[in-house]
Amino acid sequence: MGAAYFYHLTRQPLEHTLPVLLGKARQAGWRIAVRGTDAARMAWLDEQLWLGPDDGFLPHGTAGGPHDVDQPILLTTNTATNTPDCMMTVDGAEIMPDEVTALARVCVLFDGNDPPAVQRARVQWKALTEAGCSAQYWSEESGRWEKKAER
Repeated sequence: MGAAYFYHLTRQPLEHTLPVLLGKARQAGWRIAVRGTDAARMAWLDEQLWLGPDDGFLPHGTAGGPHDVDQPILLTTNTATNTPDCMMTVDGAEIMPDEVTALARVCVLFDGNDPPAVQRARVQWKALTEAGCSAQYWSEESGRWEKKAER
């Protein structure tokens, strides 16, 4: 049974934090889906991942291509077709309790400088924990990632 890890971004932007988490997930041997809410935003994230350092290359693709099922990292706004072990959600994308329990890990990344994003993450935390999902809340407020809560 998986767990949901909530990442409260306050110091580093998504385009910096996401590649770090993707790298760690790939090191664990996981296939990953990154779920967002807007196709243009996912295209932007795709571009950001391609601009990363050569030594930290993250093999990935954007949903809708002929090789979606083969992608180690698939950026999508819908259901992941690459059979992920880990789902990372951005921009308030929905994650359901049955997805959390079916996956090794779910990461919910949210912008701590955006009050509606913080509120959306609180709603997601409450919904998932009330459904019996294990969850952790991580904050970078101190300058490094620290676990602040667990249920």
